[in-house]
Amino acid sequence: MHARWPARCSPWPDPVAEYDLDWASDGSNWPLRESSRFVDAAGLRWHVQQLGDGPALLLIHGTGSSAHSWHRLAPLLAGNFRVTAFDLPGHGFTRGEPAQGLSLGGMSGAVGALLQALSIRPSVVVGHSAGAAIAARMLLDGQFSPRLLIGVNGALLPFDRYPDMIFAPLARLLAALPFAPNLFCWRARDRVAVERLIASTGSRLASEDIDLYWRLVRSPRHVAGVLQMMAQWDLTQLKRKLPQLQVPLVQLVGANDRTIPPSAAQRVRALLPAASVVTLPQLGHLAHEERPDLVAQAIGAAVEALPAVEAQHA
Repeated sequence: MHARWPARCSPWPDPVAEYDLDWASDGSNWPLRESSRFVDAAGLRWHVQQLGDGPALLLIHGTGSSAHSWHRLAPLLAGNFRVTAFDLPGHGFTRGEPAQGLSLGGMSGAVGALLQALSIRPSVVVGHSAGAAIAARMLLDGQFSPRLLIGVNGALLPFDRYPDMIFAPLARLLAALPFAPNLFCWRARDRVAVERLIASTGSRLASEDIDLYWRLVRSPRHVAGVLQMMAQWDLTQLKRKLPQLQVPLVQLVGANDRTIPPSAAQRVRALLPAASVVTLPQLGHLAHEERPDLVAQAIGAAVEALPAVEAQHA
């Protein structure tokens, strides 16, 4: 008996252009759809979501996710901020690739171009996992100067668990295989596999939130973008430059994070003593999806602790 392949997944080497997330269909019930629009910048067509009013607050999601990751947190912040979230290049509904690829530099440069197109000067930047690294790189490159950087389980240092000499070549090999994205999305036809992947991060998500990740990983284009990002990712230079960071850094750390060890936040403090650490008990890598109320409170407390200044960001 032949295996039945999912509608958006094929065993053949080159279906990425044909099988893809489609905004007209997949986006019809996407979280915060009413806040979505598409913006052209840096040769990409970005999926952007904006809501609320007040000082500009930027949300940058992590590897393998999309702007949907913030759909429970963003409305809680929108009462005090003009919140902007978007799908990173190679992820979700954003189309195109930066001229410098999906490396840390390529990503940060492309995000900078998007902010220029949106005329946004963020007052607060919140980055989850790799999103925190993108934000830190942008700060160090002088692309923006927010009052505060908040990392939610930020991936700011090279991984201890997977040494670069092994991890990067493996990721490059997978990214170079034309059929790899299809094998991944074929495996993801089994929702249980996605549930296990989420559980391996130490987080427990609602069934409807797992469904969103299930929809993402069944897209070969999304999976190809994730693999390319992993293959080109290098935090060595960021680690060297991190002590030069002038903006206050608050690290929100899920005590049950199984993706980025909580001890990584202390390693960051060793390089940047002014960086503070706020522990979120019993939460995993996707803490902002598990308990958006607690993360919103922590963000609010961090903002309130800043010295009072005249509003300079819009």
